[in-house]
Amino acid sequence: MATPQAQGVRQRPQKETAGGGSMKKPRNDIDSSSGDANPMNMNANVAETVEKAKQAGKEVAQKDWDYKLALTVITVLAFVTRFWGISHPNQVVFDEVHFGKFASYYLQRTYFFDVHPPFGKLLFAFAGWLVGYDGAFLFENIGDSYISNKVPYVAYRSMPALMGSLTVSTVFWIMWESGYSLPACIVAASIVLFDNAHIGQTRLILLDATLVLFMALSVLSYIRFYKLRHQPFTRKWWKWLLLTGISMSCVISTKYVGAFTFFSIGVPVIIDLWDLLDINRKQGALSLPDFCKHLGARILGLIVVPFLMYLFWFQVHFAILSRSGPGDDFMTPEFQETLSDNLMTQSAVGIDYFDNIAMRHKETKVYLHSHVDQYPLRYDDGRISSQGQQVTGYPHNDTNNLWQIIPAAAMEGLGHRVKNGDLVRFRHLVTDMWLLTHDVASPSMPTNQEFTAVSVEDANGPRYNDTLFELRIENGKPGQEFKTMASHFKLVHVPTKVALWTHHTMAPLPEWGYKQAEINGNKNLLQTSNIWYVEEVPGLAPESPRLIKEEKKPKTMPFLKKYFELQRAMFFHNNALTSSHPYASFPLQWPFLLRGVSFWTENDTRQQIYFLGNPVGWWFASSILAVFAGILLADQVSVRRGVDALDTRTRSRLYNSTGFFFLLWAAHYLPFFIMGRQLFLHHYLPAHLASALVAGAVVEFVFNIEPPELATFAEAQLGEAKKGSTRSQAQQSGERLTGRPIRERIAGQSLLATWAAAGVVVAVLMWGFWFFAPLTYGRPGLGVEQVQARKWLNYDLHFAK
Repeated sequence: MATPQAQGVRQRPQKETAGGGSMKKPRNDIDSSSGDANPMNMNANVAETVEKAKQAGKEVAQKDWDYKLALTVITVLAFVTRFWGISHPNQVVFDEVHFGKFASYYLQRTYFFDVHPPFGKLLFAFAGWLVGYDGAFLFENIGDSYISNKVPYVAYRSMPALMGSLTVSTVFWIMWESGYSLPACIVAASIVLFDNAHIGQTRLILLDATLVLFMALSVLSYIRFYKLRHQPFTRKWWKWLLLTGISMSCVISTKYVGAFTFFSIGVPVIIDLWDLLDINRKQGALSLPDFCKHLGARILGLIVVPFLMYLFWFQVHFAILSRSGPGDDFMTPEFQETLSDNLMTQSAVGIDYFDNIAMRHKETKVYLHSHVDQYPLRYDDGRISSQGQQVTGYPHNDTNNLWQIIPAAAMEGLGHRVKNGDLVRFRHLVTDMWLLTHDVASPSMPTNQEFTAVSVEDANGPRYNDTLFELRIENGKPGQEFKTMASHFKLVHVPTKVALWTHHTMAPLPEWGYKQAEINGNKNLLQTSNIWYVEEVPGLAPESPRLIKEEKKPKTMPFLKKYFELQRAMFFHNNALTSSHPYASFPLQWPFLLRGVSFWTENDTRQQIYFLGNPVGWWFASSILAVFAGILLADQVSVRRGVDALDTRTRSRLYNSTGFFFLLWAAHYLPFFIMGRQLFLHHYLPAHLASALVAGAVVEFVFNIEPPELATFAEAQLGEAKKGSTRSQAQQSGERLTGRPIRERIAGQSLLATWAAAGVVVAVLMWGFWFFAPLTYGRPGLGVEQVQARKWLNYDLHFAK
């Protein structure tokens, strides 16, 4: 597989394909096709040649009408299947609770946090803005009514439905531009057109329609660009290069799995550049400066421009979300100070030594807590503890969460402000014990240190050094004041250099610890899970000058600093999505469509929306992937054994064009096997689209191919005829012996077989779509027997009893 070439047999004169094939010559141009044109007759035949070229051009234009007509019909059907009944249900469905809510936050300019980039969500906000919606509804719960809350939900849903419809057209266009026959184009497009999963996902306020459309447009744009490789640096060449980069940027600006599309396009780009570097290439060697121009153009069009566009959407994101909102907690205090109405900025209070404070973990929200109970003598694995007083994480506000902050060095009087970098100690207010950590393994993690509390005698005596901690404010300046809410900090033990730590993935303590969170010392000081903050300073007198607030204006922060901070938070929380979900699935299940996802149910009408692909289409496409792999293996084995079963043009198309589609599938599927986050069936939709392209290509390969032995026989007979004949006689003899009528008859039969195969495939796809349509559109409600009839595999459908 070198490049996404598109060479091969078509049943019409054809334009240059993505593989670089030139215009197919008229069948009666024997001299030209044989490569043995007669110079003596060249001038005499000029008029005839021009006339033939005109006729060929007319034939191409006429023949293109069948493709245009098919594209029109398929596009209309795509709009019908995506938009039909789009107003049902008039309730919040599945993840509309997230992406509809984000659109409302944009319209309210309220800062929120999400693990996905902003482009797809901005499109939904744009749809709401177009219809004049103010974003008052926040999509809190699945099943909430759109009608009673006056939400223009049809406008929201129309955005992905439009993109889902255009995706079907783009699939057809990809096949057409790649030089495939009309039946192959129809098969590939129909697999997506009549797929219940693509329809179901693109009729709701979800991101996948944007992701899949721009992934398809990336492929189409690159094929168009590649076909212009013999016209480098022309306006069209630049146009399709830049459109490729822009489309890929839109993919990764919607979800980070768009990186798979960059890889899919990047591989053929690198191979193409490697070919351009070859000094012995058939089309002529490039000078090193010319090669550098090609390299620079691709870097500009496929890396620089996409990255700048990607940054642009984040700039728009920050510019719109200027008000404080639910996403504040995910960001640093410095970031939060750039938002208006930020509670942290308004409520921050300076902390003095000897204040009583409650320290809260940023990620898990548990308070640093202690009580009179001690660690057991032995843990479940037999390790011995210190039997010191327990220090745990407690999720509720309680007096046992209060600690008095004490300076390490003696200070006279009160009113000394705590600052960044200070050495501090902590006294538990209720039990009068002092916080420390030491070289004893924690209850569940032998690699981490145990936190405990000791008496004042020990704390001020032999254990004094063990009670010393350095206060490190995140991104704080030397001497910066320590404040409630505004100062996120790490508490680093001075002697052992471990940080006060807990984590949401740790199992709670056993019964002896009252199922509370474990607190221990983490040796990795760089982890963001080491961060804590002080929620309040209880007991301050109302007249305290520390409670007097001055009106503060939002601060500014450089764009790149905000961008990198948000990127770190997005990647961290995306990787943290490891909790179980009842409808989560494994990548191995996706190609076989072993289970789906329940999106919405209504008990009274027995209606339900169950996210499920068309099993017929999925199984067909998945089996074709296996067939394609088998074909490549068989061809390689045959070649190794000296049997050349394929002609050059067929093999080129098989490896380069179909191979490119197969790479597209693998790149959008296989990486999920190494992911640890929650995964669902919708993650397979881009790969499923690629499998549809492979299916259309393989259908043509199987049913629409000229037998290579016929071509070999024809060439041999033509050679024999030339030995003892005149030129004219050789042509006539060759035409008779090569069996041109036979070849045309076989080509016609081959095309007929391809149409028959395509017709069967499309008919079965339509039946599968219709049979599962009630689960896709959410109506009509099905009886018990009807539901059970659709439980082909492990489909956990509702109302089956």
